[in-house]
Amino acid sequence: MWKLFQNLLNRLRGFSPRPMRETDLERVSAIEQATSISPWTYGTFVDCLYAGYEAWVYGRRDKIYGYGVVAVKASEAHILNICVHPDYQHQGCGRYILHHLLKISSKLGADVIFLEVRPSNYRALCLYHKFGFNEVGIRRGYYPARKGREDALLLALYLTG
Repeated sequence: MWKLFQNLLNRLRGFSPRPMRETDLERVSAIEQATSISPWTYGTFVDCLYAGYEAWVYGRRDKIYGYGVVAVKASEAHILNICVHPDYQHQGCGRYILHHLLKISSKLGADVIFLEVRPSNYRALCLYHKFGFNEVGIRRGYYPARKGREDALLLALYLTG
């Protein structure tokens, strides 16, 4: 796994994380609107910052390629959002973001990390499985969809034991 991550880092030279700031939210919201079927609102991002969630942007210099948000409480973490700008998808950015959020969660004491994903989001499912996430449940009708609602697969990754 480490070698895979090192290869990714070589491809993404200069690509780095930093904590999300309120001044980033306009660009972050634009990326969310461009990529999501049911996007978070600007206010949702504001709420995440004020709640103290680990919210990060990833990019080069002043350009934001993507972002991630994870809530860590006690020994559990919950990845709330990972998103990559359409121009930078399929280049390893999502893998980098996920790896970084897992590292942060572990440093903050999480033993298990949860996330929800649409069954129709095949690329994300493949990525999560590569990192060792397993399906632990289904949330029926969890996501708004173009026509009705879509279930969510609840995935978990245990960092200990």
